[in-house]
Amino acid sequence: MKKKLYGNNVLITGASSGIGKAASELFAEKGYTVYAVSRSCDEKKIKYESGGSINTVPADVTDLQSLKALFLKIHSLDIVIHCAGYGVSGSIEYMPLEDAHKQLETNYFGVMNVNSLALPLLRKNKNSLVLITSSVAGLIPIPFQSHYSSSKYALEAYGEALRMEAKSYGVNVCLVEPGDTKTGFTKARKNNEPEFSPYYKKCIKAVSKMEKDEQNGKDPKTVAKVFYLLTKKKNPKVRTAVGIEYKILCFLSRVMPVKIKEYILTKLY
Repeated sequence: MKKKLYGNNVLITGASSGIGKAASELFAEKGYTVYAVSRSCDEKKIKYESGGSINTVPADVTDLQSLKALFLKIHSLDIVIHCAGYGVSGSIEYMPLEDAHKQLETNYFGVMNVNSLALPLLRKNKNSLVLITSSVAGLIPIPFQSHYSSSKYALEAYGEALRMEAKSYGVNVCLVEPGDTKTGFTKARKNNEPEFSPYYKKCIKAVSKMEKDEQNGKDPKTVAKVFYLLTKKKNPKVRTAVGIEYKILCFLSRVMPVKIKEYILTKLY
């Protein structure tokens, strides 16, 4: 078997569905040993003809004790792919504080929890890789998904800082930024807007537009392929948007005047 640039052992969070599941299957097909982590799964091993395997392991990224139990089973690690996450929608004014906390606990602090245990293993290697699923919404905030956007904004800064801190130890860190993707994420999104809210009609209209765009979006396998291609690069870029249309959109967001960007987003949502 051809030697892999970043080694053979991959940990993937959020692996029971969507992008995480697609990534687990692709890497196993390519001959990797995959530790597929999710909150609700049976512990089992699926072997592939390629020599790869998927080892499903239950753990919650918001629960350090369950993660510590997971890492007792992993003695060698080369790549970590963060896919665990979910979304909440609603106006900033009426968002329950508890739900805002939960959003950040999973999408942001969940990445921190996993990395706090993964980095000591990754630093043992000459080359290792951390791939963080951010979002185009981490660069372009979306109305009525403010806390989701905020969690991804936070990951953008976190990923850049970790990349600088860990690079001298052979750890590469990359942010992958999908746009609309057809997954169970859409159905799982929690809508908090009460009917008495003055924002209610706008919120429902905006979220309905988002749901339609997501369900007509890219296959999660497209994102998984981006992860895989990044494992082939010795010096991968800090950010990779998924798809040419989102690459253009991210570029335009950096050069476009804020007033124009706000106008476009309010017209869309």
